[in-house]
Amino acid sequence: MAEQPDITVVIAARAGDPVAVDRLVAGYLPLVYTIVGRALEGHADVDDVVQDVMLRVLRNLGDLREPEAFRSWLVAITVRQVRERFRARRGAPEPLLHEDVRDPGADFTDLAITRLELSGQRRETAEATRWLDEDNRELLSLWWLEASGELTRDEIVEATEVTRQHAAVRIQRMKGQLETARVVVRALTASPPCAELQMITVEWDGRPSPLWRKRIARHTRECRSCSPSWNGLVAAERLLAGMALVPLPAGLFGKGALASLGAAKAGAMAGAAKTGTAISAKHVAAKVGFSLSRKVLTAALSTTAVAGGAAAVVVTQQSGPPPVTTAAVVAPPRATPTSAAPVPSKKPTPKPTTQKPKPKPTTKAPVVITAKASKKKGVGVWEFAPAKAALDDVGAGWYYNWSSTNRSMPGPADVEFVPMIWGQKNVTDATLAEAKKEGDVLLGFNEPDMGGQADMTVEAALDAWPRLQSTGQRLGSPAVAFGGDTKGGWLDRFMTGAKQKGYRVDFITLHWYGSDFSGAAVDQFLGYVDAVHKRYNKPIWVTEYGLMNFSGTPKYPTQAQLVTFIDGSTKGMQKRSFVERYAWFGLPAVGDSVDFGLYKDGNSPTEAGKAYKAAG
Repeated sequence: MAEQPDITVVIAARAGDPVAVDRLVAGYLPLVYTIVGRALEGHADVDDVVQDVMLRVLRNLGDLREPEAFRSWLVAITVRQVRERFRARRGAPEPLLHEDVRDPGADFTDLAITRLELSGQRRETAEATRWLDEDNRELLSLWWLEASGELTRDEIVEATEVTRQHAAVRIQRMKGQLETARVVVRALTASPPCAELQMITVEWDGRPSPLWRKRIARHTRECRSCSPSWNGLVAAERLLAGMALVPLPAGLFGKGALASLGAAKAGAMAGAAKTGTAISAKHVAAKVGFSLSRKVLTAALSTTAVAGGAAAVVVTQQSGPPPVTTAAVVAPPRATPTSAAPVPSKKPTPKPTTQKPKPKPTTKAPVVITAKASKKKGVGVWEFAPAKAALDDVGAGWYYNWSSTNRSMPGPADVEFVPMIWGQKNVTDATLAEAKKEGDVLLGFNEPDMGGQADMTVEAALDAWPRLQSTGQRLGSPAVAFGGDTKGGWLDRFMTGAKQKGYRVDFITLHWYGSDFSGAAVDQFLGYVDAVHKRYNKPIWVTEYGLMNFSGTPKYPTQAQLVTFIDGSTKGMQKRSFVERYAWFGLPAVGDSVDFGLYKDGNSPTEAGKAYKAAG
């Protein structure tokens, strides 16, 4: 969760405390900017809408009866201002600027990619937001913050003014459109490009639109070359962890803000004159902690009324250079080490000693970790150029890539590739034939119990299961995201239905992620594996597992915590004869997976990678 002022600051600001007002603006301006920026997709109106929101909030703060509801109230005002701007834009078509004079900083997606240092599937997801419908961009701006731990579902419900059930339905539809848009981005940036897709898009002007999203998506479903773009999509919820608030740009408010805020200043001064309670505050940027030019300082809250007209805060401009950027969130927060050796609170002062000649240091040979090869040990691998070398170095016995084929990432000859039928749309004759060529084992659907993944009902999975069975391969159950040991849960209902219909399920596949990074995580994980085995009495494959906190902070454990968990979990699975295979999520430690992946390149494991290499 980003640092945001508590209720005492809201109460003080409502009473007219200028320092509290500064802190309130500093704490919540990034949140407002992120919602507006994503909803309007970097349109030039973003600056004006953010400004309007903050002015409305400060002018009406005195009317807020429940200070603890400030954030919900702020988000609701922000959404209303976005909708007003949408309505205004529909009534007045915007002129197109020539690309040579267009402001490159106006593209919110480019700004997010650059400032949050996005890569891989996170970058694809950010680029896909350009393809969403207008209403879905508004909803995305809120859901993205929910998935990142910045907002709650109740706050989204209040802001959108719909029932909780309606909000859930709208979010699911939006996530479906986002997934389609991610596939569109993949297909358009594929290398080598699809010749048929190039012919289809020859008349496309390069600007994302609903029409072209539908045309390109339809092509990807029917095209043998483009259909793999639907495979291996990591759940958006996982990708969004730790990348909620986009750092504020230096030019947050443009020239147009000056005139409108001039009127606001006059109104605020008039309000202050009535009560005789004008309060001079310090330069707001000194408190906000982000870089603004002097021109912007005049525009950014140069004056505003607070406490329902009972007081006015007059923010004056001071000379001097703009303050250094300190408040922007630029990378996923990392866990504070909790299991490392204690560090002395004070550096000891060395005692004076008589100098003696020191013996020449002997050169120690580097510690070489020899990989323990294991048939059980495997990894999940997404696009990673040195995957083959890393698979060989880590000593994996097998790997998979959430796809029916490993054409794009072949592994060493002695490392088994296991294909997967990812979801319902992959149950085709062509995909099943590909999977059958790859080996004797087939993995079932990927997280069918989760929106954004295979997202299938139990009935749909059972209807499709005979097609998977027809390959004759040894068949693993659908891999549920959670609740595999729960009576009446998704997997339990699937297994019950399969037994009733006489379908074959040769082993159970599981995913597990723990948000407790302490030493207790090992027992929590192994306890879950044991409980699932007890319920179904079948062999177990753990095809994704790791430590991640999807809804709070810190998002990721330290390397030391990962080493402890990997050591304990792999030893536990090696001892359990019913655990046939396990796969860490995942092999690459680059880009957005640097906090939990195993290898930086073909022979450079992280500390976690070294631990996994030694396991088995």
